[in-house]
Amino acid sequence: MAKNKILKADVYSADCPSRGVLDHVTSRWGTLILVILLEKTHRFSELRKSIGGVSEKMLAQTLQDLEADGFVLRKAYPVIPPKVEYSLTPMGKDVALRVEALKSWIEKNLQKVLSARKISG
Repeated sequence: MAKNKILKADVYSADCPSRGVLDHVTSRWGTLILVILLEKTHRFSELRKSIGGVSEKMLAQTLQDLEADGFVLRKAYPVIPPKVEYSLTPMGKDVALRVEALKSWIEKNLQKVLSARKISG
């Protein structure tokens, strides 16, 4: 029986799988989904209404990626019409809190950033 190989993560390495995780967590939609799921469990339609500009396709793909990475839990109920809820796993909550800190910093410093753009532009 083969033992699981322990992988040393290195996001600077082009072939390290940590790059994919970083992409999922820091993508525009991934970040917003993680932060909004910190509030509470949401249904797909609630997420779509809450996150302006996201298409159904991108929302579904991003949720699948975050679920595959172990950050989001998808719970489907055997009812008609179908009911599916999304929530954070413990690992998802951990990473979402970190992303939320970045979101808060951006919101707090937006005027400074916009001023810097005008100066340099």
